[in-house]
Amino acid sequence: MNNKVEYNFLNSALTLENPFLSTESFMDWLEEKKANVNHKITPIKFSEMSSWGFNDETGNLEHSSGKFFSIEGINVKTNWGVVSEWSQPIINQPEIGFLGIITKKIDGVLYFLMQAKIEPGNINSVQLSPTLQATKSNYTQVHKGNTPNYLEYFLEDRADVSVLLDQLQSEQGARFFKKRNRNIIIEVSSEIEVKEDFCWLTLGQLKQLLTLDNVINMDTRTVISGIPYGDIEMLSKFKKLKQSNYEKALLLSELDTKNALNSMEGIISWITKHKAFAELEVDKIPLNSISDWHKNDKSIYHEANKYFSVIAVRAEIGNREVRSWTQPLVKSAQEGIIAFIVKEINGLLHFLVQAKLESGNFDIIELAPTVQCLTGNYRKGENEYEVNFLDYILDPASKNATVRYSTFQSEEGGRFFEEQNKNVIIEVGDDFDVVVPDKFIWMTLNQIKTFIKFNNYLNIQSRSLLSAVKFV
Repeated sequence: MNNKVEYNFLNSALTLENPFLSTESFMDWLEEKKANVNHKITPIKFSEMSSWGFNDETGNLEHSSGKFFSIEGINVKTNWGVVSEWSQPIINQPEIGFLGIITKKIDGVLYFLMQAKIEPGNINSVQLSPTLQATKSNYTQVHKGNTPNYLEYFLEDRADVSVLLDQLQSEQGARFFKKRNRNIIIEVSSEIEVKEDFCWLTLGQLKQLLTLDNVINMDTRTVISGIPYGDIEMLSKFKKLKQSNYEKALLLSELDTKNALNSMEGIISWITKHKAFAELEVDKIPLNSISDWHKNDKSIYHEANKYFSVIAVRAEIGNREVRSWTQPLVKSAQEGIIAFIVKEINGLLHFLVQAKLESGNFDIIELAPTVQCLTGNYRKGENEYEVNFLDYILDPASKNATVRYSTFQSEEGGRFFEEQNKNVIIEVGDDFDVVVPDKFIWMTLNQIKTFIKFNNYLNIQSRSLLSAVKFV
């Protein structure tokens, strides 16, 4: 990637002033969108769904078109962790969808075209999504609805479009079977119409909004997490930045390539070792044959009411390509925790990264946050295993740790029903040992960003949390 693109990204990330729409005015705009869109999400019985049903032979929950997604069963065997075998429902959605953001340089600043969008599972109805957020079934109009806005900018070769970022990234490995989406950012040089429910914001504003609960949706978070900002020489182009010491430290960790504790070769070897050791055997099985799970007309649920359930809803949303439909959604048993521990090492802020195996991972192991407890089972007596470093997240004050970031952020509302997780970044001091368990490793932001460039390295929870890293 050339320095000009990285400069434009960093300049936008450092820009909080927007003459077209201040952050305060944006919040008013968002509240207005919530008030003006008719929407109603109603949990219903499976038997009340239209175009969805359980396969007579397998019991799999499927759409009549054979498109969109299905709820199927898998049986998992592994040598990773203390649970060696289990079965579970999982979302099978083999299509690769678009998560795309249009940008445009206006008066020297790169602006991001964002959409106020309602998903049936959103915890607070309207959240800020990418310009284009569409499965292949959506944009090929399987639902017989309208074509998504701005699709042509991403599908067609156009002289006025430059691709700034283009990656295939994974989704939740414990809930999806090898699911990936295309994360793409393009820059448009020609004039472009700002349609209803869309607005221009700087990257700095997006990161500012990520300090609030459930404003920026998961799809936006994963796309902006991969944005690169260049190397240490980029700092000379930005004078007199108004930053806290912590924000300065984050920017240095993002740009410095020379003072990391672990070399890139060492990190690659560490990942390779774990992938070579880890055994993961995942067999698709009929949904009606998974053990420890039950089904009635209202849900598919674990016998201990843990992890998640599958429910059905009727969605009525006034500004969508299709105004009314029914569908299954995954409902989490409880909110969870996603957290990074950070520490200054060699004068540079490092993130403690975990090698994590999940049943739906495309390549067995992905890099995860320090702590990832998606289903609330971290509560005492509810988990099957001990969670490393959890005590730092639950009681940072007793560990002399500083909470640098803490919000609730939603999971993707098109597949998950009102699911949110506490996103936390905690800074620890000199008393926290640099030597960590074998499944953990220290990485700078620059190193993490290098791995994001390549498919299936950083899981969606780590990308979601890293999107909130801001420099002003």
